[in-house]
Formats: sequence, C-alpha cells, structure tokens
Amino acid sequence: MDAQIAAALKDVSAAHLRATVEKLVSFGNRSTLSANDPALAPKGKGVLAARDWIRSEFERYSKDCGGCLDVQLDTFTEAPADRIPQPTEISNVFAVLKGTTDPDRIYLVTGHYDSRNGDNANIHDPAPGANDDGSGTAVSMECARVLSKHKFPATIIFLTVAGEEQGLNGSRHFAKMAREKGWKIDAVLNNDIVGGDRNKGQDPTIVRVFSEGIPAAATEKDIRMIRALGGENDSSSRQLARYIRETAKTYIGGQFGPKLVFRRDRYLRGGDHTAFNQEGFAAVRFTEYREDFNHQHQNPRTENGIEYGDLPKFVDFDYVANVARLNASVLASLASAPAAPGKVRLLTRNLENDSTIEWEASPAATAYEVLWRPTTAPEWENVIPVGNVTHVSLPRSKDNVIFAVRALDKQGHRSLPVAPEPER
Repeated sequence: MDAQIAAALKDVSAAHLRATVEKLVSFGNRSTLSANDPALAPKGKGVLAARDWIRSEFERYSKDCGGCLDVQLDTFTEAPADRIPQPTEISNVFAVLKGTTDPDRIYLVTGHYDSRNGDNANIHDPAPGANDDGSGTAVSMECARVLSKHKFPATIIFLTVAGEEQGLNGSRHFAKMAREKGWKIDAVLNNDIVGGDRNKGQDPTIVRVFSEGIPAAATEKDIRMIRALGGENDSSSRQLARYIRETAKTYIGGQFGPKLVFRRDRYLRGGDHTAFNQEGFAAVRFTEYREDFNHQHQNPRTENGIEYGDLPKFVDFDYVANVARLNASVLASLASAPAAPGKVRLLTRNLENDSTIEWEASPAATAYEVLWRPTTAPEWENVIPVGNVTHVSLPRSKDNVIFAVRALDKQGHRSLPVAPEPER
C-alpha cells in the first residue's frame, strides 16, 4: 500500500459529496436542452449554471493546490438529432492534473452533470438528478479535490460531461477530440448512477463494473485474431476491470468492492464509457448494485403510495464515498505506476510446450511480472516475478492458459497488464 494513496483516500468526505450533489440538485433542471433558455442561468438554474459552478469548484481546488489544475471547457454546438430538436450548445468541464515525469500518459475519471425528468423536452419542471448522475459527477469532482493535493508521474483528467441523456453527445465529442489530438488515454473510469439508492434490494458492499469484451473499435482483422486465440475476455477494458478489482483488495478491503460484469453495459441502457470504447480507449462503467427505476428519469411526485423522483434523500452518501475512494485508488495507482510494457509478443514459431514471451521495456520499470490463468478463469490466478528482463521462457504450454505481462517500479506500483499477441 502506497502511503500517499492511502492518505488521499482518507481525505474523501461523504459530507462533501452530499454537499456537491445537493448543490447540483439546486439548479432545478439540468437538462442539456435548458442551454437554449437564456433566462435560466442568471437565475441560477439550468445546465449552464451547473456548468459554471462545476468550473468554479475545479478552479477553487486548483487555487488550494497552488494552481496545479488546468481547468478547461470543451464547448461545441450539437446539430439537431433525435433527442435534440434544435442546435444546442454543450460544454464538458474538465481539470487536468499534469504528471511530473510522464505527462503524456493519461488516466481519466468522468460523470455526466446533465439530468432529465420523464419528458426529454421538459426543461423547466424539476429534474433533480441526484443519483443519475449527480453522484457520478460528485465522484469525479471529489477525486479532483483529494488527488490534486498530491503529485503523480502520469496525468489525471477529472471530467464532467453534458449531453449524456440525449445520446452520449458530450463524451462522444470529448473522446473524438482526444483521439484526434493523439492523447494517450490508457484508462477511463465512468461513474453513472453510483448513489447506492436506498431500496430493499440494494447491496451497499458492491459496485458493479461493466467492461466490454470484443472492442467496439476492433477491425475485422482484430476480430479474426480474437476468435482464433480465444481472446474475447482479454480486451484492454477487461484488463482495466481486473486491475480495479485487484486495487480494491489492496486499498478498500473486504467491506466494499467491485463486482465485475463482463458485458459493456446493462440491457437497454448506455453510458459515456461506450463513447470512449468506440474511439479505442479502455473504459469501464461503475454503477450501483441494484437500481430503483422509480428514482430515474421521473417527475418528482407520489402516486399510490410510491414516491417517484431522483432525490438526494434516496442517495447513500457513505456508499458514494466508497465509490469515490475506489476510483481515487485506481487513478492514483495507475498514475504512480510505470507505463505498461510495449509490443508484448508470444512467440509461436515452433511447435513446443514451453512458452516464450518478449516485450519492449517500460522506461520507469525496474521489474516485470508474467500473469497467467486457465482459459476458463475470469481473473488472474498466478503471478511469476521475472526480474528486469524483456524476454522470458516458461515451462507452461501457451495452448492451456492465457498470459499477460505488467511492469513494476521500485515501490511496487504495477502497470495495467498486457496480453501478448502471437508472433511467428
């Protein structure tokens, strides 16, 4: 356990998360479409007022750390579409904590700050969005608040997006921009509906982590390779999900942890991580164990004894704090670790029962580990320390197991694992 990371996690505050969510709810209706009513923002209502407040909070965190955060807006106009009746300005708000020695390597956490009620076109009646997705926005902002007090070799981006409820518009624009600019985003953590809704079936010890199998950005050649090798369970997003699970065991303990769900998202639903997947980035989604659909996309009201609406009183802020700690521990662990080894290859030139793996060195690494598991196992089960080398032969048949390689530094920080590609 890294003492700096442990200290940052202690700084996460359920009370601060509650205050953030309640402030977001105070904007009344954060529908993306409310940007088209210029009378709302001066009254402290609507999505533009929420945007400006989020930016001011990031700037306040930056002031507290001596200007360590670069706070920016990613603003664009979305053309009319299925759920956007007229050209609409959308703004993503983000803060960049630049890495000290490897700033081009980026890890990102996000949540969407827009909300909606039962009618997508209704921009004036309450749409509190406490859980969906005030909770995820609060997690991203809380990670910025606590991690900006520390320094890390790699860069961390704290992002909040709008336009999610209309079709992932904000995240799609940001992910495409990142790809066009050549940003090396190695992992994206999307938090959407992480409020631990207070319903009878909720499990407050679990947060689901969804991850895609066959990458959305895979080419036909990639897919043929995946099918031939049985690599459907070893996408970069799946490796990220496993990393989250391992990090939780180190920093969170047995009272709370991730449940890995090996599918991209829930049935009939979508989230901002998918926009990043489509651009080829490793991305996962955090979501509470059991959702209450009476508390999502509903006009607040009571009917037949049932209370509808996404209100703060249904949010478990101790649960949100645990989700924030998990996100912060993963971001800090990844940003502290060396880069993953490059061009990992499993040599397949000869018919043999031994397995030889080669890779390119990671600049800050002082050692490497080979991971392996049976082809039917969901998580890594075995770790082989191999020292500071870039070539290893193991007395284990590649036909029987799945391999991966990860880099370590002197302090024991571990990179994301990389599954090898065959080389003849």
